Amino acid sequence: MVDIYILDLLVIGLLLLFVTLGSGLIARSPFSYAIIYLIVGIIIGPYGFGLFQLRRDGIFNTELLKRLTEFVVIVSVYGCGLKIARPLRLAAWDITLRLIGILMPISIFAIAAVGKFLLGMDWGPAILLGAILAPTDPVLASAIQLKDANDDDELRFGLTSEGGLNDALAFPFVYFGLYALKDDNWDNWIKSWVGVDLIWAIGAGIIMGFIVAKAIVWLDRKVKERHPVDDLMEDFVALSAILLTYALTEIVNGYGFLAVFVAGLIMQKSYHNPEKPLAQLEFIEQIEKLLEIGTILLLGTILLYQPMVNFASQSIIVILLLFLIIRPIGVFISTIGKGTIKNPQRQNFYPQKRLLFGWFGIRGVGSLYYLAYAFDNGLKGELAEQIAWITYTTIVVSVLVHGISATPLMNWYNKNIASKMKTSS
Repeated sequence: MVDIYILDLLVIGLLLLFVTLGSGLIARSPFSYAIIYLIVGIIIGPYGFGLFQLRRDGIFNTELLKRLTEFVVIVSVYGCGLKIARPLRLAAWDITLRLIGILMPISIFAIAAVGKFLLGMDWGPAILLGAILAPTDPVLASAIQLKDANDDDELRFGLTSEGGLNDALAFPFVYFGLYALKDDNWDNWIKSWVGVDLIWAIGAGIIMGFIVAKAIVWLDRKVKERHPVDDLMEDFVALSAILLTYALTEIVNGYGFLAVFVAGLIMQKSYHNPEKPLAQLEFIEQIEKLLEIGTILLLGTILLYQPMVNFASQSIIVILLLFLIIRPIGVFISTIGKGTIKNPQRQNFYPQKRLLFGWFGIRGVGSLYYLAYAFDNGLKGELAEQIAWITYTTIVVSVLVHGISATPLMNWYNKNIASKMKTSS
């Protein structure tokens, strides 16, 4: 009998061959790569050939899910930082500040309100659900993000910077929900949460991202002044920057996701040779695509029919409200008075662009990571099942509806809105 591991390798090899040789057809089809990976994951999961399962004897391997999704997110947010060439001025980052500072809190607390008043949760678990589902995903959103540092489109910039930052800045609210699970007397831990998990961790993330990136660029330059570096190995500087930044930031209790995004920004701006960050970006995107395959395959193998049906009505409530009401209305509120990047005094924010911002709230790998993190830090029992299956179902629906709509909507946007803005400028 053939070893299951060998069969897993066979399936993954065939999948890689299919998506590589069929990339031209896939790009023109309504299906995203993530949809294909998800379908294959279901096929090799417990309802298909049973080649891979995270549940063994009823025990769910959360550690594998947490570590894989953690690594995927840090690679992806670093790539988001490398794509952004805007000056570090508040005016240039206006749309990002609105999406992070206004939209994300609205999303967290609106989802929490749904959990409290419609799903029967206490406030702690409801806020945890909000923090898990509020962040948009930097991994599955590549089709709607900036292509590289030369792309300055406001919609793609906003979605890229939002995806790079909100996976980090939702973390304080994940901690808030976990603290509330363990102790419903908020007075016992709220001061510590504000001081450590909100102020210190965010500040440390920003500072460490800046320091580590600057140090690596300086060391890279000094070494090359003395002797050449193998071109084949040079791209690994990007991987070392990701790992060092994340590890050192976590050691000082900062938010590693935030630090890695900042490091990507600083690395992009610190090299005198513009080809260097571009080469790093190409390398990082290749790693990201491989990791995306593994993560979505894994999601497909997690899915079980009966628990999805058990929580289907709750999942549908969350999905409909999140996709059709909470995110669109949150975007509308956050972009009131928004001017264009070319002329901030001209209060002209295309309504079609606002609708696209509202629609492209893609949920994915970041939510999986926060869920796995919550499993390891006190989320258990029936409540864990409830939050987990709402999260899984939301991600699956997002992969399907956003995956199918991303390419045609962005093609329409590029033809009718982005081109019009270039002409007028």
